[in-house]
Amino acid sequence: MAEHNAFYQKVNYYDIVFDRDVRKEVDFLLGVYHKYAGHAAQSTLDVACGPAYHAREVARRGLRSVGIDLRPEMVEYARQRAEADGLQLELRSADMRRFRLKQPVDLAFIVFDGIDALVENRDLVSHFQAMAANLTSRGVYIIDVSHPRHTSLTHYGKFHYHGQRGGTSVDIRWATNKPHVDLLTGIADTEIEIRVKEKGKQPAVIKDKARERILSAQEITLLAQLSKRLSVVGWYGDYNLKQPLDDTDASQRMIAVLQRND
Repeated sequence: MAEHNAFYQKVNYYDIVFDRDVRKEVDFLLGVYHKYAGHAAQSTLDVACGPAYHAREVARRGLRSVGIDLRPEMVEYARQRAEADGLQLELRSADMRRFRLKQPVDLAFIVFDGIDALVENRDLVSHFQAMAANLTSRGVYIIDVSHPRHTSLTHYGKFHYHGQRGGTSVDIRWATNKPHVDLLTGIADTEIEIRVKEKGKQPAVIKDKARERILSAQEITLLAQLSKRLSVVGWYGDYNLKQPLDDTDASQRMIAVLQRND
């Protein structure tokens, strides 16, 4: 698996930039499950959860909420945030290609391009098999990646993120090296730059790089089929049940809905 290790170890900087209100996103995730399963979800899994924004919001709603992340630093930070909010979460450090929960969940999701760390086809198939093994009968798995308009085999866009909290300002510039996506593998070697200004300290610059897999809709569909455990049952263009995946301006993400084969 490939990921931006130097950046993800700086959990506080990540949180300053990406902490946000995810209530509408969780509304969508739970709504998708209800649509395809025919009843409300009672348990969820946040994959590559980071600070567990979505998992914590699910817990606030009184549902069983689980989060996994490869980085122990992220898991510990998420645990501290959950405890501070008085929330009950099941959190653990785990490899999303192979893991086993104590009990399966109804709904799982991986957001904000978290799946791009799996760069090999065999890793993705193993991941889909692991997801199916941890879902209840007819359980749903939702994958959120960048819209092809922004990132595709022939184009990797530039992304800028900013956050400020308590005297600390963090700027992230993604794809500073104008990544080339290998047309045969769909893999991009991507560099990022994080600039940090903290009160009373000298400005700092952190540079990091990772290999990322750029997935098309058909690749997700076919890799799910190869797993023999999941099937793609729907697509959305944003966190909105009424927004299909298309090339209109309203379609800002590429969100796949997979369901366990039973």
